[in-house]
Amino acid sequence: MRFHWLLCGLKYLSGRNLLAQFSLILMLMVAWPSHAAQTILVFGDSLSAAYGLEKKQGWVDLLAQRMQKQGYAYQVVNASISGETTAGGLSRIQAVLKQHQPDIVIVELGANDGLRGLPVAALKDNLNQMIQAAKLQSAQVVLVGIQIPPNYGLKYAQAFSGAFAQLAKELNTSYVPFLLDKVAGNRQLNQQDGIHPTAAAQPILLDNVWPHLKPLLKKSS
Repeated sequence: MRFHWLLCGLKYLSGRNLLAQFSLILMLMVAWPSHAAQTILVFGDSLSAAYGLEKKQGWVDLLAQRMQKQGYAYQVVNASISGETTAGGLSRIQAVLKQHQPDIVIVELGANDGLRGLPVAALKDNLNQMIQAAKLQSAQVVLVGIQIPPNYGLKYAQAFSGAFAQLAKELNTSYVPFLLDKVAGNRQLNQQDGIHPTAAAQPILLDNVWPHLKPLLKKSS
């Protein structure tokens, strides 16, 4: 259709000077909307920032590679920061959303709140505000759940992990039950600190996220 209009314009200007024809072509091309790739924003902490690894080994880069191989025209922006808490994420999410204008936001925050024993109510409120901010920008959201070991206290651990599921249900967002499923507690799949997954674990993390992200993706025509 675009070339049809160009041809019509050239036919109209037939016999006129070449400068006028060239000007019409430029005008039509600028006015025609471009079809830029959509953007997925991963907004997380060290679990998504490939801590202790090369960036290309992390599950976020593996996600970009998988989508390219499967024909999904998305660019993946990794705005994850090691050590980030939900409060830290809340303080910067508006600027990140404005900068990247994402179509999908994967929120992976909360692990550092749990490790510090921060109040679950504050965790849930911070995540709630981040998800609402993304939705106000017309982005779809995938909330990634985190669990902590019971040595923090069974009551706290249950309330902590339950907050993610409750929030996902309340806000009707896609939900990954546990990012570290099949990885947490496995010495062979964790670095020496016992917290951060190894390179070998990254494809597992991606497989934990993928089934909940894939239904939101659209292949380019």
